[in-house]
Parts: sequence; C-alpha cells; structure tokens
Amino acid sequence: MTQTDEKPLTTGQWIGFFSMAVGVFMAVLDIQIVASSLQEIQAGLSATQDEIAWVQTSYLIAEVIVIPLSGWLGRVFSTRYLYVISAGGFTLASLACAFAWNLPSMIVFRCIQGFMGGAMIPMTFTIIFILFPPRLQPTMGIVLGLIVTMAPTIGPVLGGYLTDSYSWHLLFLINFVPGMLVCFFVWKFLDIDKPDWALLQKIDFIGIGLIAIFLGCMQFVLEEGAKDQWFEDDLILFLTIVATLSGVTMLWWELKNPHPIIDLYAFKNLNFAVGCGYSFVLGVGLYTIIYLTPVYLASVKGLNSLQIGQYLMVVGLFQLLSAFVAGGLEKKLDLRVMLGLGMGLFALGSWLNGQLTAESGYWEFFLPQAIRGGALMLCFLPINTLTLGLLPVEEVKNASGLYNLMRNLGGAIGLAVANTSMLSLNKTHYATLRESVTATDAPVQELLMGLRHTMTNALIADPTTAALKQLNTLAWREAEVMTFNNLFQTISFIFLAALCVAPFLKKVDAKKAAELPMD
Repeated sequence: MTQTDEKPLTTGQWIGFFSMAVGVFMAVLDIQIVASSLQEIQAGLSATQDEIAWVQTSYLIAEVIVIPLSGWLGRVFSTRYLYVISAGGFTLASLACAFAWNLPSMIVFRCIQGFMGGAMIPMTFTIIFILFPPRLQPTMGIVLGLIVTMAPTIGPVLGGYLTDSYSWHLLFLINFVPGMLVCFFVWKFLDIDKPDWALLQKIDFIGIGLIAIFLGCMQFVLEEGAKDQWFEDDLILFLTIVATLSGVTMLWWELKNPHPIIDLYAFKNLNFAVGCGYSFVLGVGLYTIIYLTPVYLASVKGLNSLQIGQYLMVVGLFQLLSAFVAGGLEKKLDLRVMLGLGMGLFALGSWLNGQLTAESGYWEFFLPQAIRGGALMLCFLPINTLTLGLLPVEEVKNASGLYNLMRNLGGAIGLAVANTSMLSLNKTHYATLRESVTATDAPVQELLMGLRHTMTNALIADPTTAALKQLNTLAWREAEVMTFNNLFQTISFIFLAALCVAPFLKKVDAKKAAELPMD
C-alpha cells in the first residue's frame, strides 16, 4: 500500500493497539516487579533463599519457550484470538499468584503467567508492521520501545513500593483490572486477520518439543549455573548436554521440515540476521545494567528500594525525553547512522559508569544514566525498522518472535556471565588488594590508627582486632567497586564492538518500504 491510497486507522484500531501496548507493559513489568520483594514473598510462602529464586526463574523459562512459537500460534488462531487468550490467561494467572498457598503453587502459576505473557510481546511488534502504514511505523516503534525498555526499570521500584506500603500480593493483583480491559478492547476493536485452522492439521510436534527442551534447559542453566558453580554441579552439566543436543537437533529438524514451527530461513535476510545480533547485544546491555546498578547501590551504598528507585528514574526520564528526539532524527538520518549514534552513546554511558568509587553518589550516577537512557531509543527504533521493516508482511509474525527471543537470550546470557564474573573478579581484586595493603605502609598504619581510635571511643573491647576487621571489610568493598567497574566497562566494549557489523546492514528506504504490499 502506498501513502496515496492508505486507509486511515479507525478510532477502534487505535484503542486496540494501545490496549495491546498496555498488555506488553504488564508482561515485561512482571519479569522484574518481584525482584525487590523476593524476601517478603519468601517469608509469605515459607521458602528457602535458594527456592524463592524459582519465582523469577519459572516465569523466564516459560516466557522464553513461547516467544519463538508466537508467530505460528498467531497464524493459527489470528492476532485477535491469540492475544485475548494470552492476556486473559496472564491476568487469571496473576490473580492465582496473589493467592498462592505455597512455593510449588506459586511456581506453577508463574509458569502459566510467563507462558501467556511471553506471547503478547512479539505479537504487538508484529501489529506495527501489519496495522500501520510505513509513515507511522517508526512512531509506533518508539511507543513500543519505550514500553519494553522502561518497564524493567520501573518494575523493581514499583514492586518495592507496593510491598513496603501494602503487601506483596498486590504485585499480582494490580494486573487484574487492566488485564480484563485489555482483553475487552482487543476483542472488540482489533479484528485484523483470520485464523488459519488448516495449520492444526500439520502441527510440528517434534519441533515444539525440541524448542521447549532446548530453551527451557538453556534458560535454567543460565539462571542457576553461577550459584551452583556451573559444571561442578551434576544437574547443570546434564542439562547443558541436553540443551546442546536438543538445540542442534532442533536446528536440523526445523530446516528440513516442510512445515516448521519456526521458519529459520528468515535469517537468510541479511538485515534480519544482523538486526537479531543487535537485539541480542541490546538485551545484554539493557537487562545486565538494570541488574547490576541496583545490586551495586544496595551492596556498596546500602540504599533501600525507594532510594534505588530515585537513581534508576534518571534512565526512564531520559528514555522518555529521547523519544521525541529519536522520532525527528529518524526522518533526517540514515537509520544505520542513527543506530551507530545510539550504540556509541550507550557505550559511553557504560564506560562512565565504570569510573565509580565507593564515595560516588547520585550525581556521579546521573550523567552516565542520562546518556544511557537517551541512547536506548536511538538504538531501539532503528533496530526495529532495520530488522523487520523490509520483510514481507506474511513473514513478520514469525520473524518478530525470533527477534524478541534474541533480546531475551542476550539478557539471560549477560546476567549469567555477570553473576559468574562478579564471583571471580571479587576474589581476584581482593587478593590483589591484600597483597598490596601491608601493615608497614604509612597510609595503612594511619588508617588503622584512625580506626583503632574510633573503636576505642565506641568502647569496643578489642579495638585492634576490630580495626583489622574493619580494614578487611573496606578491602572487600573496594574489590566489589572494582568488579562493578570492570563489568560496566565490558558492556561498553561489547557495544563498541557491535558497531563493526553496522556496515553489513542494508539501507532501509522509507519510500521503498511504503511500496510493499500490506494487508
């Protein structure tokens, strides 16, 4: 459809799209909303520290399994049916989570919640390229990009506030009313395609099974591997082998099957393949930094959830402000140049975040976070358009699932590497500090003298021993600061390295995109 004969969207279609966007916000928010309230949920369900992590892990495993299947499911059931089923199931599962009576019931309900919520995310990306004419697609990409990138930032802050002020049950109850409204408006206003029931006659059961085993095992290994010492744990080793074998078999099966559950041939499109790589890198940066920053602020600075939220709000604020800038730049710049600018700024923000000291306060965090927040939309908008903008409409549903999967995998792998690196780097930096800090050094003697004086004034029975313990605590703190600096700097290098692939992207011409056939 060209711009001269494009059909204007009805008011109902606008309502339907923004209802889908609300559903996506709920699904992405619920990944992180429990992060700051796990201790309270643990107490409420009488679970151990290790067991309560499954409240997060179960959601992520179920979500990552359904995302690549969403394209096929959307073709079978249609966007309208599948989205309403997904949103309704997500809402009812949220309600069930609020009334979970023990840990096993919570895990089951979170699995259902993640499975249903995971399907909503790629479906909404698909709608942008089916429902809207090319001239509106960048703007809608900005809207959805804001939702997907801001929700993980808002999640821990909102979760901490609701739990502190009311109860952890409210983390799940808040989904009920908006979830029901989303179902109603999408069902009423967004009937844009029809079910293809014939696909049910040739279901790729083997492909579904292999994808579920591969992604489920891989997600479990990435989530649990660091705390279980990776391959020193028999279960982690076994599941790694299972994930590898099922992954290789899945690739072989899906490439040879005439009716695959996911069409891997989409990767033959160069822009799609490179764009998925960028989606992976963006997932590494987005989810890893969202994880590292609160951990640093809580561990090194000793801040509570509300204070941490005040730090993190800077990223969200500048994301929002940059949306207005990104829309204008998209019309004036080559999208590849815009992507390079965004990736470069994100690398700069990460590098500046890697210059922390134990005394760094709000304003030392402000500039790096402002730069990263402003960079996110400059990354997200061109990646969306470069990756999906030139694909035929009939391929977008499948491709959107794979594209979103890559971002989630980037986040999962980034978190796994970060957790493992934190353990090893902390020990390495502490050992280095222990060798360099000796009792004969004048600065160390001066510090110990000051600490002994403080302990004596505090009426500590053995001020010398207490001073040495305090010195050891300070050494561990400095080692931790050095570790976080290394991790932030590593993310910066990853984003800079990703710029080397940008020349392989083909230019997306808005005029050519407008000439593509649209439903």
